[in-house]
Amino acid sequence: MARIVRGRWTHTHEGDLTVFLIGMRINRWWRPDAWLPALAAMGPMLAELSRDPESGFLGYRMALGPRGPLLVQYWRRTEDVYRYATDSGARHRPAWTAFNRRTRRVPGAVGVWHETYEVARAETIYVDLPVSGLVAASGARPVTGRLDRAVDRLAG
Repeated sequence: MARIVRGRWTHTHEGDLTVFLIGMRINRWWRPDAWLPALAAMGPMLAELSRDPESGFLGYRMALGPRGPLLVQYWRRTEDVYRYATDSGARHRPAWTAFNRRTRRVPGAVGVWHETYEVARAETIYVDLPVSGLVAASGARPVTGRLDRAVDRLAG
């Protein structure tokens, strides 16, 4: 179990930030041949990115819903996301090619989606939680004094 960090915390990230949401919806549970390889490919991609500070990848959080996973990824810049997605030497390209090949054989069994957001400013608060989210991706600082209110944290 993750260690609870007592108190109120906010992130330390400053500058450019891109939030990339990516998810998968399993439409046909009885067809793991269509969706299980894609699910299994995500862990090695996240490990690859986490080992490479030059990639621009800052961190992630994952949630599992009733129909599949959702990842919230934090990146320095949108260009970093695109560079990784198109890098023929990285794990993403072969995984994406294999996903497309499999899903053509079983149309509609699994769906994927993503959304990309360039964030001008961000406000966060984490209270009595394990380190996660943008705090895990960028660092934490206690919420005190001038950071006490959300409006003040957003103002910087």
